[in-house]
Amino acid sequence: MEIKVNLDRVLLERKMTLTQLSDKVGITIANLSNLKTGKAKAIRFTTLAALCETLDCQPCDLLEYTESA
Repeated sequence: MEIKVNLDRVLLERKMTLTQLSDKVGITIANLSNLKTGKAKAIRFTTLAALCETLDCQPCDLLEYTESA
């Protein structure tokens, strides 16, 4: 079981860079990069809410559950 973060896809759809998102949300580029690359092990609800508000999306647009092969 794995949770995949689709931040890169949502950013592409919004034509927004990681730097722009960092400036709007107030989260460091390093932390956003960890989310984007799947290195993050957890995310705070407040962070998820801020991302959703800024990107005008729902949590399910950013997070996806996948089963292991």
